[in-house]
Amino acid sequence: MRRIILIGMAMMAALACGRSKTGGFSSGELELLNGTDSIMRVLTVEDSLDHAVLRAASRDFSSGELISDEFKKLGLRMISTVTHPSQDGVGIAGPQVGLNRRIVAVQRFDKEGEPFEVYANVRIVWMSDSLAYGPEGCLSVPDRRGNVLRSQQIVIEYADLSSICQNCDDIPMTRDTVSGFTAVIFQHEIDHLEGVLYIDRL
Repeated sequence: MRRIILIGMAMMAALACGRSKTGGFSSGELELLNGTDSIMRVLTVEDSLDHAVLRAASRDFSSGELISDEFKKLGLRMISTVTHPSQDGVGIAGPQVGLNRRIVAVQRFDKEGEPFEVYANVRIVWMSDSLAYGPEGCLSVPDRRGNVLRSQQIVIEYADLSSICQNCDDIPMTRDTVSGFTAVIFQHEIDHLEGVLYIDRL
């Protein structure tokens, strides 16, 4: 059974105190997020409207959005979606569920228990010159697979949700070095945030 972790347990504890904040989410984003109880619809390249979302660049979350109930809900629902038997993936990005926001959920095969973790405002800040081809598929590109050349080690930077100040504008960032298959997953999902699909790299 896969473990699920939403990065920033301190944030989750604070939200449990009864605050109900929507941060700066748009009405369309809130409608999409609240339009389901648990599983979100995965967009695919087979639909022209979906394709436009998948090809658009994603924007960061503000501090207010990151401490909101809606952000917590989004992270949990993205994990519920990617782990659902109908999908059974190892990662998913915001655009794949209809939100052009810099958020990914990734299974950390490099950690004990292989948990799913959620990362906001995530970017790759360094990639190794050591490259290798490996098979990839995508929930948004049904019934296709291909070999993609990826770096074998990367450094990611993302919002440190455990250190976000409720009344601060600055979002503290942290970094992590990731290797192997998990590094490949991050590269695949962060590509989505730039409007890039793995089929572009074949």
